[in-house]
Amino acid sequence: MKIGKETVPRTAISTSNSSTIVVRGRDLAEELIGKISFADYFFMLVTGEKPSAAASAVLNAALVAIAEHGLVPSVQASRMTLAAAPDALQGAVAAGVLGCGSVVLGASESCGRFLAEIREKALDSGDLPAAARSVLVEYRQVKRAIPGYGHPLHKTRDPRVAALFKVAEEAGASLEYVRIAEAVEAAIPDVLGRPLAMNVSAALPAVLLGGGFPLTALKGVPILARVAGLIGHLTEELARPIGFALSYQATRQVIFDGNVPAGFEPDGEVA
Repeated sequence: MKIGKETVPRTAISTSNSSTIVVRGRDLAEELIGKISFADYFFMLVTGEKPSAAASAVLNAALVAIAEHGLVPSVQASRMTLAAAPDALQGAVAAGVLGCGSVVLGASESCGRFLAEIREKALDSGDLPAAARSVLVEYRQVKRAIPGYGHPLHKTRDPRVAALFKVAEEAGASLEYVRIAEAVEAAIPDVLGRPLAMNVSAALPAVLLGGGFPLTALKGVPILARVAGLIGHLTEELARPIGFALSYQATRQVIFDGNVPAGFEPDGEVA
């Protein structure tokens, strides 16, 4: 049974012969190695084109902004996996990447779609503040979280927001999505009844979309960045292991509140 439109597999990304490797229409050895940064190469792999100077600046800034975020759950999972299997670096990296969902790292993609939705409404109506308010009301009515706004630590704007916006402005990237993100922030108190400041998950799509990065690939940016961060943590884990300490801390804090057989008595103190 045929599923999908294609019957012959096709790709426009790379090909090779006995003497040449071609990536996105360019000779890898002659035109790319040593002549393009990895971030620019990533942009080219995704889009098929080398980035403009502005697109390059915002992509590099975005990758730096999101690569490291401390001992978040994905990093702990990665370090504990390496502690249990120190010969499987790739498995430990994968363990961390597999935790990249709508709460961790995926919020940038969700916010990008949110901003794009507001943009479409604003193009139709010519009124950006009204479009931002309209989409916020729709989210509020169905009790959807507003992606990219609010942060457990940064109650005023996440400091990475201003840094990313500055890069975008100085590089000459389009600020269209930055303005949309700011319109949302301005409308939130009236719609939600309390302020929610932008966090990095709103700033990332705002600058990346303004730099021409595809909406469909947005989630790939924090994933790529986080892989670099994970490798840093795993290199430290090999030198200064804390994976089992993290596991022990979790076990020590757990309170068992299930049923036990008659006569069962726990060893030691019960929290």
